[in-house]
This record gives sequence, C-alpha cells and structure tokens, in this order.
Amino acid sequence: MLAGKEAFPLDYTAVLRRLSLHDDRVVADVLGGADTQPAGLDPILDPRTVALVRLAALVAVGGAVPSYGAQADAAVDAGATAAEIVEVLVAVIPVVGLPCVVAAAPKLALALGQDVDEAFGILPSG
Repeated sequence: MLAGKEAFPLDYTAVLRRLSLHDDRVVADVLGGADTQPAGLDPILDPRTVALVRLAALVAVGGAVPSYGAQADAAVDAGATAAEIVEVLVAVIPVVGLPCVVAAAPKLALALGQDVDEAFGILPSG
C-alpha cells in the first residue's frame, strides 16, 4: 500500500501523475511485476491486447529474441493468430520506421517458429 496517500484501486490519472513524477514505487505499488496486469487499476485491456502491445513496444526498443518469443507465446496463448501478430509489425511502421520493423521481422519470425536462417537467409543478431 502507499502509506495512506492513495487507496487502491488507483485511476489512470493517479498512475499518470505518479509516472510523470518518476515515482520509483509506481512499478511495485501500481503495476506489479512485468508479467502481470496492473494491480492498482481495474484491468481494461485483455491479455491478448496486452501481449500485442508489448510486441509493438519490443519493435520500438529493439527487443531481444527471447523477449519476442515470450510475448509471441503470450499473444498466441491469449488467442492471437500469427497473422495478427505480424500485422503488429505493419501497424507500427509509421511510428517506429521501416528500419526498426526490418530488424524486428526475423526475431518475430523466429518467435513464431520459422527457420529464419533457411527461410530468410539471415539470423537475428540480438
């Protein structure tokens, strides 16, 4: 709990305020662990959407191959199709740029079980 300052559940404005103030406790107090739904908020996004959003974030930050695998698995387990997962790459091109998507494509292909070296002639570097 937050030592009496705010009671759970927190609304989105409280979360935004705490993030804006760089409150180090926001992760533990509000968001919980990296693999969990926010504890301080009533869940709004379903697990499928969360996994797809996390995949988009991995593209933006140049995530590592194992991270793509974990999030692709989470998305599939939550009901996303491989086509929907690949559509995430296409959807983020205007935001992150084509080079980021080109770098992410083999990582995602590997996460989806493709033999990237044989099928695409390349191996992801990170």
